[in-house]
Amino acid sequence: MGRLIMWNLLTLDGYFEGPRPWDLEFHNSVWGEELERLSIEQLRSADRLIFGRATYQGMAAYWQTATGEVADLMNAIPKVVCTRTLERAEWANTTLARGEAAGAVAELKRQGAGSSFVFGSADLSATLVAADLFDEYRLCVAPVILGSGTALFGRGLATKPLRLLEARPLASGGVILRYAPASATRAAPTPGSRPDTIR
Repeated sequence: MGRLIMWNLLTLDGYFEGPRPWDLEFHNSVWGEELERLSIEQLRSADRLIFGRATYQGMAAYWQTATGEVADLMNAIPKVVCTRTLERAEWANTTLARGEAAGAVAELKRQGAGSSFVFGSADLSATLVAADLFDEYRLCVAPVILGSGTALFGRGLATKPLRLLEARPLASGGVILRYAPASATRAAPTPGSRPDTIR
């Protein structure tokens, strides 16, 4: 059985983007060598990335013309986009998962033994949270109060008790937080991390 990991950046008040789509200026408050290194580690450890349609289209538009190690990894890694509307995927190594997203992602977990990451994709993430499909919530909290925007959580979700795996402060003032469902068995540590500790 594969593992499903959420990866998202959000503000202290819980927004993953500002009032307009792709309003992500707050990312600049935490981006740097530490977060770039974590991004590379995550991409190297992943079997695939999973996106909702809107995040997929924005990511594809950016990364297909970007350069550097992160861009190379993003373009090479297998990707799945959950969609009811897209007819084809232009970004390299992308397949379409049509129909009901939770069922499609559950089947991907059953088929694999590695890790799949959901990047961004707040609507898809809410669907997968509600279906109890995430094995780990991995978040970078930026030291910013945005005041308005699109919330990552909320969205009518039921209460989900979680267990802290790691809290890692960054030199930028951001904090990497890793949680697992409280009922889950212990998750494998991230390369270079010590699970179940705050450091």
